[in-house]
Amino acid sequence: MFDTINWDDLRVFLCAARAGNLSQTAKRLRLDHSTVSRRIAQMEASLGVAVFERHRTGLKLNEVGERLLRHAERVESAVIAIREEASASDTQELVGTVRLATMEGIASLYLAQRFAKLRRTAPQLTVELVTSAQTVYVHKREADLFVSFFRPPGPGLISERIGKFRLGLFASQDYLDHHGMPASLRDLQDHWFVSYIEDLIQVDSVRWLADVIEEPKIAFHSNSMIAQMNAAAGGLGIVMLPSFATRDRPDLIPVLPALAGTVREVWLNVHSDLQFAPRIRAVRAFLKNTLKQDPDMQVTLADVVPQPRTADCKNP
Repeated sequence: MFDTINWDDLRVFLCAARAGNLSQTAKRLRLDHSTVSRRIAQMEASLGVAVFERHRTGLKLNEVGERLLRHAERVESAVIAIREEASASDTQELVGTVRLATMEGIASLYLAQRFAKLRRTAPQLTVELVTSAQTVYVHKREADLFVSFFRPPGPGLISERIGKFRLGLFASQDYLDHHGMPASLRDLQDHWFVSYIEDLIQVDSVRWLADVIEEPKIAFHSNSMIAQMNAAAGGLGIVMLPSFATRDRPDLIPVLPALAGTVREVWLNVHSDLQFAPRIRAVRAFLKNTLKQDPDMQVTLADVVPQPRTADCKNP
């Protein structure tokens, strides 16, 4: 029976199991919808048993499918190891593509401008920088590397903390001229803020405004940190931003820098299958060295503003 399994069909099965629907599977594999459906049907015919439950909303693995997924992932890991071993022995140069996923803010305002240095040392290495507002699962092959503000879950995941940055409150001079500069944490209750759209928040680590004020009055919402920053610069309200976002923004003035602030960690995540691949090791080393050499990405306990007590942020 297993001699008749087509390994291309198994690859389609893996992608479909992770995507949960035919359309996403077809898009990720660059196949048409009917080809994906046919290959899954071929594999089920070879096995003599169905592996998916079909619903209007998509595909769901049945019990047999769950067991097959575990075996298929081991096959996938072996194929990846063979491919990486072959490419490593084929040339001494760093060659290939590394897909790195992370949040929009750190991707656009910090990492993107630094990859030229990596390019100079490894000209045959290409980085694909993917911005995502949600957790990216490297164990599902959604990316090779994931830089996050938290330690994500996932089987076979190698995670290490590579940095810690400070966040603070900022506002434009125009806003402060109209509303005044807060003199205390209690004064923040009388001000307007710019923040994320609550029902679109995918990861709790970006709820950083809640670290300094309870139930702020929000004048502007956006799921983009860059949009929030520009809205605050235009005078809409006070915004909480990471230190890496405000280095070149003289139009944003710190608000209560000695009283209102918080920190977030930076985690670098890779699947254990890829951790020793030369192209992955090169990008991991570059990211770790970049953050290690940046004092703003290595804040210590002495740099952290104490978290305000809940009572400090409530109305008298």
